[in-house]
Amino acid sequence: MGSLTREDVRETLKTYIRAWEGQDPDLITTIFTQDATYHERVLDTPIRSRDAIRDYWQSKVVGSQARITVSLLSLYLDGDTAVAEWQAEFDDTRQGIRKRMIEIAVLKFQDGHIASLREYWAAESLGELNGGVVSTS
Repeated sequence: MGSLTREDVRETLKTYIRAWEGQDPDLITTIFTQDATYHERVLDTPIRSRDAIRDYWQSKVVGSQARITVSLLSLYLDGDTAVAEWQAEFDDTRQGIRKRMIEIAVLKFQDGHIASLREYWAAESLGELNGGVVSTS
């Protein structure tokens, strides 16, 4: 495969967003190398392997999120490393709140797939969930 392009990365991120919004752990695995690492929190031990990433998404995204929307805000590329910034809003069903998250992800590519992903993010509550409706009072 030739040099990684912004369009390659943009297509990969479209799949990432589609997998997140669609809560599809099988789709997310299609963009990672077999031995990829995924740091959901960079100071914690990374999730290692495509199968473990799928299990994480099944637990976290399918198991505790709903009504997910994601928007890509910016994208930078340097060689085989991309930096993406996005905003997401979702219902955190375990905590019973609607959240807004801003995230920056550093993605290292290998042969057109993500070999390493490191997330840096902050989240805020938009209010408590009350029967699927956000209550801010």
